[in-house]
Amino acid sequence: MSLEELRVKIDRIDTELIRLLNERADVVHEVGVVKKRDGLEIYAPEREEKLLKSLVAKSEGRLPEISIRAIYREVMSAALALEDDLKIAYLGPAGTWTHQAAIGKFGHSVGYLPQASFADVFDQVSRQLVDYGVVPIENSTEGAVTHTLDLFADSPLKIYGQVMMPIQNNLMAKCSREEIKQIYSHPQILAQCRGWLGKNFPKIQPVEKSSSAVAAEVAAAEPGAAVLGGALLAEMYGLTLLEESIQDIATNTTRFLVISHKTCPPTGDDRTSVMFSVKDEPGSLHRALEPFEKFSINMSKIESRPSKRRAWEYFFFVDVAGHCEDQDLKDVIDQLSKHCSFVKVLGSYPA
Repeated sequence: MSLEELRVKIDRIDTELIRLLNERADVVHEVGVVKKRDGLEIYAPEREEKLLKSLVAKSEGRLPEISIRAIYREVMSAALALEDDLKIAYLGPAGTWTHQAAIGKFGHSVGYLPQASFADVFDQVSRQLVDYGVVPIENSTEGAVTHTLDLFADSPLKIYGQVMMPIQNNLMAKCSREEIKQIYSHPQILAQCRGWLGKNFPKIQPVEKSSSAVAAEVAAAEPGAAVLGGALLAEMYGLTLLEESIQDIATNTTRFLVISHKTCPPTGDDRTSVMFSVKDEPGSLHRALEPFEKFSINMSKIESRPSKRRAWEYFFFVDVAGHCEDQDLKDVIDQLSKHCSFVKVLGSYPA
């Protein structure tokens, strides 16, 4: 078959794809009408993951799982935009890892509003100025993001979902690698790439900027300038990816949370986050944790933070397997309440 014949075949397939996507869009619109009528959440992560797994299982062609997920992420993003004018607040500025995590969860078709602080993200969601918020909660090498933990203490918001994102820093510029005279980025990113920079650009002293987005803006305008950061910056500022994944530690993942007024319905494979404060007496923490062992509830994480309410009082944050509607976990929470001065279920979401 000739090249021209192959292209005609592709055009014919694309025409059918567009017809089917528009047919799907019509059904999606009807779904949105039903959800609004019944007061249901527009975004349904439990349905999303079930659909993606089903599509991957049905695939018998050349497309790998990562490609199927990427394609349908944008198909579902367009569907969300059709169902409602969905707005997502995230810790800005635009182009940061949190922005990239938000796009990874919701796609490019919905609206994004960068916020100046963690508190602003919570505030936007609390006041219902946006539908969801995205904030970092922990990094595999640097630990918990304490600002997020602290805000949950007084916030009525729930965890609705999570995003696990490998942090891959890249070298980007409008010039060639040989023409680079200066490198800009956020101090944290420069620290993560210190070894690579020392080997590859020993004569350049990198300049710190308040964010990787600000650094990218400078690099886009200044001849001979480069920036270190996420690939989204190259897309936003018209930069070329010169080197990929240059961070010194190969495995560096950040976990982000999706926050909302409601928690996610059960999916069959869930995680629940709980916050509690123990009484100031000997053995109180031990007694608080006993119910988790009694009911064989696996605890994957525990963090402590000063409560800021009374001197030497601490909040404990735990992640456990299961959904808050599971009877065993309900029983654990009930027993936990008997040993603690404060207990709060922060939310359940797909694991």
